Amino acid sequence: MGKGDRKTAKGKRFNASYGNARPKKIIKSAGTAAAPVVKKTAGKAVVKKAVKKSAA
Repeated sequence: MGKGDRKTAKGKRFNASYGNARPKKIIKSAGTAAAPVVKKTAGKAVVKKAVKKSAA
């Protein structure tokens, strides 16, 4: 069980491979599961008013 053994973490490092004995670190990509970005214009938030329709 040493450098030549592909089933151990030491053997995975020697052979530069990955597997159950040497899992890769999962890197989360930027933007996934993040809050939506709110754009502001010159410090003022833009808010649209709801338009009421009368029943005819």
